[in-house]
Amino acid sequence: MVSPPFLQKGSVIRIVSPAGKCEAEPLEGMVRWLKAEGHQVELGRHAAGSWFQYAGTDRERLTDLQEALDDPAVNAILCSRGGYGTIRLLEHLDFRGFRKHPKWVAGYSDITLLHSLLHRKGFRSVHGAMCRHSLGEDGLPNESFLRLMALLRGDKNPLTWPGHPLNRPGMTTAPLTGGNLSLLYALAGTPYEADTRGKILFIEEIGEYLYHLDRMMVSLRLAGKLKPLAGLVVGHFTGMKDNDDPFGNQAEEIILDAVREYGFPVAFGFPAGHAQPNFPLVSGGTYTLITGSEGCSLVPADF
Repeated sequence: MVSPPFLQKGSVIRIVSPAGKCEAEPLEGMVRWLKAEGHQVELGRHAAGSWFQYAGTDRERLTDLQEALDDPAVNAILCSRGGYGTIRLLEHLDFRGFRKHPKWVAGYSDITLLHSLLHRKGFRSVHGAMCRHSLGEDGLPNESFLRLMALLRGDKNPLTWPGHPLNRPGMTTAPLTGGNLSLLYALAGTPYEADTRGKILFIEEIGEYLYHLDRMMVSLRLAGKLKPLAGLVVGHFTGMKDNDDPFGNQAEEIILDAVREYGFPVAFGFPAGHAQPNFPLVSGGTYTLITGSEGCSLVPADF
């Protein structure tokens, strides 16, 4: 897997909006803060655009993203937000210029789709905070965005979090992949689907019905995506919903049931996803996962 160069003072950052529309104010605030940190910052031409629920037409969003991927001067691409729309761009992206000048791509939620595509093409990227909702009223970024920037500058400190009663203890060292579960499910059977063989799979979700979660997990199991895992890390499952007739199990129980017959370590409660904090993870990076009832850690081994 190819790791782009880490950021330094003066590195060029391009902010783009491949999916939902984003207000100009948080983008302008992020530009100011990043410049104060010593970076050169550029906005994609349609980063604050609007076309129905999107940040511009497919062509406009594609053009911004393609230009950022191609530009040899750009060192990192930050996404403004998720939403919906990235999947409409995937088949049109050209990575010939990117291969000559790889750069970090960072985001989560709908940006899971880009991480899966980059992973399949042999490039590492970062599942982490985005520009929208990352600045406080004081104009300073939250912990999640600070952690993202530290990683993009080369921080390789271990990530630790409390244990969970449903954890399956164990230790494994493997590359990591994953992101938003609904989008991993949506990619199944396409040329961009996640390659989970021998990987630590990270999943997170927001606002889904519990029976939808069960369907997604069973579908991934039937598609052979769960059996070959080296480990499973479960992040925030935020705002999950139930029917009037209860499904019967909560999110963690549904996930554990889907992988019950396999022996790899399972760690719940990792602080990443659609809630704070949202710790950054390198998609394609190799980590050592240590899981126990008292505590867990992801220790970077290579990225």
